[in-house]
Amino acid sequence: MNIYQLGTISDKKSALKRLGVESGGVGIMAKKMELLYFFIKDLKCPAANILKQDALSIGADLAVPGGVILCEKETYDCILIGTRRHMEVLSKKELAQPFGLKTLAQTLQTFLAVKEYPTQIMGVLNANEDSFFEGSCFQDVEAIAQMKRMIDEGADIIDIGAVSSRPNAESVSEEIELERMQSICDLIASEKLYRYVTFSIDSTTPSVIEYALNTGFTLINDISGASDEAIIKLAVKYNAKLCMMHMQGTPQTMQNDPHYEDVMLEVSQFFETRLAKCEALGLAREDIILDVGIGFGKTLEHNLSLIKNMAHFKVFGCEVLVGASRKSMIDKIIPSAVEERLPGTLALHLKAVENGANIVRCHDVAAHKQALAVLNALR
Repeated sequence: MNIYQLGTISDKKSALKRLGVESGGVGIMAKKMELLYFFIKDLKCPAANILKQDALSIGADLAVPGGVILCEKETYDCILIGTRRHMEVLSKKELAQPFGLKTLAQTLQTFLAVKEYPTQIMGVLNANEDSFFEGSCFQDVEAIAQMKRMIDEGADIIDIGAVSSRPNAESVSEEIELERMQSICDLIASEKLYRYVTFSIDSTTPSVIEYALNTGFTLINDISGASDEAIIKLAVKYNAKLCMMHMQGTPQTMQNDPHYEDVMLEVSQFFETRLAKCEALGLAREDIILDVGIGFGKTLEHNLSLIKNMAHFKVFGCEVLVGASRKSMIDKIIPSAVEERLPGTLALHLKAVENGANIVRCHDVAAHKQALAVLNALR
């Protein structure tokens, strides 16, 4: 007999089928192979004690601070630990319990039913000259050549913007932004490039967005996070998708000492509020993409926390985008110029995809196409 330890098995059902497990047991065993962790904030003390006992009774556990058993405080932060099968059992069992455990059970059931989306690559093209990465800036005929190059390299989406959103970027008038975008939009329409790839307009200006939507664009990339109802209404009117990003402050102020009590909870609450706003105006969740806004009003620690826990944002039922391409957070981990940050970018993006992101916004399409293909083979 020989034995060796296995690494992470992403496709558990396929692994069990290859082993020859009977079909009836594949689904059951696959759920036992997936260990899940849930952070629960401000759980009432009686609820913590009930949940702890219920978890232990089925082989799961609840990590709690000292003092819970004596209810020294009214609420506690806890971590629920167990397999997917454990969570399914607990989510049914706690429906009959008091102290807020019914709400917890319903939330667990939502997490367990999240929808999976295919992985896509979004290539970045800037129609301005002041992007933090000069290699992404193109105009007119050069821009069309770059788009065709990205299509050949495997881009699923091309995101085009005419205003820099880097920290401390200068504001640009609506007239200048529209002027920068018009010729590119017209060339895309004349060459019908929208037949080969999805085009995304990176703007918070309704007039610019509408011009793009009239020339073949079908996705709006809104870094203001759907703060303007006019943008949501344009998405509905043109049957377009809307990517809404979280940002603390504005590009001019966002990196002036960003602060959160809990970045995961605050970004999550932001999306919950904005999703309700979008749905009230007629935009379905299947047409909304969530972007946690890496580098937009966040410290290195905030950015890392969002990437490590990106699976959480799948609970909303939307596609999840990650955009850490060549950003300064890499320089904070290991000093490097913008031109040297491709390896760090790939590491961040691959981890984000493993953790639940399905759209990768990047400057280097070919490198990401290769890296994601290798990751898929490993999974």
